[in-house]
Amino acid sequence: MMLAVVIPCFKVKKHISSVINSIGTEVGRIYVIDDACPENSGEFVRKNVSDRRVKVLFHKVNLGVGGAVMTGYQEALKDGCEIVVKIDGDGQMDTRYLAKLIDPILRKNADYTKGNRFYDVEHLKSMPTRRMLGNAGLTFATKLMTGYWSIFDPTNGYTAISNTALSRVPFEKISKRYFFESDMLFRLGLARAVVKDIPMPARYQDEKSSLRIGKVLFEFPPKIILRLFKRIAYKYFVRDFNLGTIYLVGALLFMFTGGIYGGYHMISNYINNAEAPSGVVMLAGLPIILGFQLLLSFFSYDLFTEPVEPIQRVLADVGFVDKKMKVVRE
Repeated sequence: MMLAVVIPCFKVKKHISSVINSIGTEVGRIYVIDDACPENSGEFVRKNVSDRRVKVLFHKVNLGVGGAVMTGYQEALKDGCEIVVKIDGDGQMDTRYLAKLIDPILRKNADYTKGNRFYDVEHLKSMPTRRMLGNAGLTFATKLMTGYWSIFDPTNGYTAISNTALSRVPFEKISKRYFFESDMLFRLGLARAVVKDIPMPARYQDEKSSLRIGKVLFEFPPKIILRLFKRIAYKYFVRDFNLGTIYLVGALLFMFTGGIYGGYHMISNYINNAEAPSGVVMLAGLPIILGFQLLLSFFSYDLFTEPVEPIQRVLADVGFVDKKMKVVRE
């Protein structure tokens, strides 16, 4: 079993050596991606780190954390690595948790695992309040967008993925910047991959996060909404037509009908300075109430249809031929 670690590098020269040195011998490949780092972190690693497992890759222009990780992922696939772990180069991810991170994948109980810093309440004391609140809000939006209702802390970049799941990720479509982790979950959701959270404490150095609240508020919502519509369309209208489809269509029809009918009479009564008859109020309100109930039923159905069977197990059972990896799984 070939285990690889991908480390995107941008302004991490201060910590990168200690991060690499902390990686255990169970890891066979370490890919360091210099994302046009102004500190020349990649060149620093090449000259000062003698670990033979390390392979330094360079970007001529900055592609963002997502672009750097995608470069590492593709290189790992070419080298035949079976599990790929992503670790940041700033020292905020404890490599002692690497074994726990890959264990569900090794046991074929998951296709993708990620850290969850919110599991232990005591450890949350070290997390800045603003970051905690922002992460909580983004988590709910990500649940809607991806259909992974059981996960938390979607921006946690400490992740591991099987080559089976990784070979199904459309690298050219993944967001290259700060939306990378959330977009990765969205793509895995479309592939029906099983994602599991691994509890681990938050650990912060003296580095400041480059992710700004303004950037999240203005850049993330359009992307989240677009991907939410894509997921619903694909899951409930393209791939399948199921009970959830009926719930959703019924909810939209009832709420739209009630809203149009009620809105029309409200405007008409306002113009004529008349009171709305109780019958009109009932005819407008009842469809909206029924539509809301159907919408709740839809979300309940969506919650219970989260992927539970790892695709690496499903594809192995049918002897799937992976065209990208060119290996036969029996």
